[in-house]
Amino acid sequence: MKVNVYSEVKKLKIVLLHRPGLELENIEPDLLEELLFEDIPYLKKAQQEHDYFAKALKDNGVEVKYVTDLLTNTLEKKGLKEQFVDEYLNLSEVKNEYILEALKEYLLAFETKEMVRKIIGGVRIDEFKLTKNSFSTVVHLNKQFYLLPLPNLYFQRDPVAFVGRGALINRMKTKARRRESLFMKYVLKYSDEFSNIPIYYDMNEPFSIEGGDVLVLSDKVLAIGISQRTDPEAIERVANKIFYESDESFDTILAINMPKKRAYMHLDTIFTMVSENKFLVHSKLETSLHVYVLKKNKDEIEVTEEDLQLEDVLKKYLERNDIELIKCGGDDEIAAKREQWNDGSNVLAISPGTVIAYERNYVTNQLLREKGINVIEIPSSELSRGRGGPRCMSMPICRE
Repeated sequence: MKVNVYSEVKKLKIVLLHRPGLELENIEPDLLEELLFEDIPYLKKAQQEHDYFAKALKDNGVEVKYVTDLLTNTLEKKGLKEQFVDEYLNLSEVKNEYILEALKEYLLAFETKEMVRKIIGGVRIDEFKLTKNSFSTVVHLNKQFYLLPLPNLYFQRDPVAFVGRGALINRMKTKARRRESLFMKYVLKYSDEFSNIPIYYDMNEPFSIEGGDVLVLSDKVLAIGISQRTDPEAIERVANKIFYESDESFDTILAINMPKKRAYMHLDTIFTMVSENKFLVHSKLETSLHVYVLKKNKDEIEVTEEDLQLEDVLKKYLERNDIELIKCGGDDEIAAKREQWNDGSNVLAISPGTVIAYERNYVTNQLLREKGINVIEIPSSELSRGRGGPRCMSMPICRE
């Protein structure tokens, strides 16, 4: 499978998704904060909305790949089920030896496709009985899950990021999401579809970076958010790898320092590209984002700080004088806050000037249309409860 991502807006050819499943039904109120949700989506409706999203992509000529299919095929063809389960359980920090062995036996008894579904959905305490008990196992049995679910997995933007002809296998910031990166790590490492793909970051690195903070502005320039979820040390390591240990054309990274708040967890929650020269931005932050520039020099990275406004930074480094920022929610302060919270800034460009957006953000969508952007709306009453939009739910593998 060809990996080719040198733009945020060129025609999208192949994209990675995950259709939400059992994992949403295993969210319960006491786990909301730990699992990074504010509310519990209604699964049936969330699946209908996600299917609508996938259909919109397919209707526009995009080939849709599902992470569960890729992982299942990889594990089956390469005989990696046991190895994967061992690594997954290690990441899940299951310490009790009796529970560890029982979980491994339980999971490996399933056919591969069902095993993957079960791992994502979580394993409840009442699903099987331990044959051995001890004080520590009795304590664990007072909990509800042996393995917590992965309800954030439908946000496929974050665990892996395809950049140029390679990929970042990201170290996720939170414990709730850290296991997600293992899925595409196995696919990229072992699948015949992704042979010899260069890896520019690995999930075993000590610093976190997530795909929602990585924007490919051109074949020369990346933008990466310094956010609640992405560390500056990770950005520096990515820069060194891409600049000096690859044959990529990228020579500039705009590291954008952001408020460390849940509402702005990733760069793409406040800033996305909608055409070659137009960007959607959260109006409250467009003048307050501090930008560091990492520039490829002969033998070391040159770092400078920009005192320009975001619009002028983009004009300078994209070498375009026609850059235009479109405010999410426009000049209405209430609409701007509401629609940013509901991912109005988080649209997915499927070709220059054509984006997929949540229909609920009608103020922003109308502003985009007035600027000549074609907006394809999708329903989102349940999907939006996870605090992510169309860009968050998708990872481009190949663009023109």
